Amino acid sequence: MQVAMVEVQLEVQYKYPQMLLIAFSACTTVLVAVHLFALLISTCILPNVEAVSNIHNLNSISESPHERMHPYIELAWGFSTVLGILLFLAEVVLLCWIKFLPVGSILKNETTNVEKPSGHAGWQSALVSTIIMVPVGLIFVVFTIHFYRSLVRHKTERHNREIEELHKLKVQLDGHDRGMQVV
Repeated sequence: MQVAMVEVQLEVQYKYPQMLLIAFSACTTVLVAVHLFALLISTCILPNVEAVSNIHNLNSISESPHERMHPYIELAWGFSTVLGILLFLAEVVLLCWIKFLPVGSILKNETTNVEKPSGHAGWQSALVSTIIMVPVGLIFVVFTIHFYRSLVRHKTERHNREIEELHKLKVQLDGHDRGMQVV
């Protein structure tokens, strides 16, 4: 599990875009909240999974809270893995903008309001980090979709095989495969 704890020292003389600071604050808060939610779920569920794994009574397994809370566990996994990693990538990009944007810019003066050029070194550095992270994020999303679809396909095929085996067992128990009919 990863949690991004970032201490940011803002340049006092630089006027940051308000939306950049709001986006960074929101991203950091949601990132930490998502991972804390996943940590809470895993902390609450793990002892039950370990306890049930030591019990050989099938009724106890079906009565376990981790079976009833399966949707929450999957939600926590999705939040932590998928959303958490995307938020972490966004956090890195936003942090690069916050740290690099003041570098090489013309600072705002008490008496004059000078616009910063978009071609200075800090702006270019932040843009490069964004350009690198966008394809990384897209590759991550494509891989995640492919992986999840593979898991779902495997689970569906396994369930279909189990249903076919149950049907064959039913046919054998009914005696249909030997030409017998039960009246």
